[in-house]
Amino acid sequence: MALTNQNDFSLPIPEGQSDPEQCQLSPEEDFDYSKRGQWLRAAVLGANDGLVSVASLMMGVGAVKQDAKAMIVSGFAGLVAGACSMAIGEFVSVYSQLDVEVAQMKREKRTKEQVKEREQLPNPIQAALASALAFTLGAIVPLLAASFIKDQKVRMGVVVGAVSLTLVLFGWVGSILGGTPAVKSTVRVLLGGLMAMAITYGLTKLIGTSGL
Repeated sequence: MALTNQNDFSLPIPEGQSDPEQCQLSPEEDFDYSKRGQWLRAAVLGANDGLVSVASLMMGVGAVKQDAKAMIVSGFAGLVAGACSMAIGEFVSVYSQLDVEVAQMKREKRTKEQVKEREQLPNPIQAALASALAFTLGAIVPLLAASFIKDQKVRMGVVVGAVSLTLVLFGWVGSILGGTPAVKSTVRVLLGGLMAMAITYGLTKLIGTSGL
């Protein structure tokens, strides 16, 4: 008589779990890029705004003035004014958002003991400082590019070149942090910055030569 092997047994495998690779997501697929949205928006907007606005301002001045000092002084004034404007605007915006969220917490009768909820509340001062710092870092690029060149045409070309390279870098970094296509993001940022500088230069040149 044949003996049955008592060590032979089988376990039912639930459907859909037979392949361990299907049950695990890669780190990139599992990461929620939307969590980076708030600080990424403020950082990219601040740096890009500082770079493009100050460079465009300097290009506009350079269209009618060959003096390097005029370009640099106007760029520095744009840096200070822009950083203050970004900081104040971000502070007011984030503080308004904070008021809305606090009011919502009160309506839902959530207490201060809910630490996790409180840690997620936006910080207006932090947002203002981050925006001002990002704007300043972006604005420094055209200022440094124009500071050591005396020839007006060469100076303008160096400013455009330095700003273009920085725009490409900003677009690439933003795409990496946001998980978006690198080429599309980089081209969009670069074209936007070049258009702003070209429009400012052209209109200022037109007004300056017309004698208005």
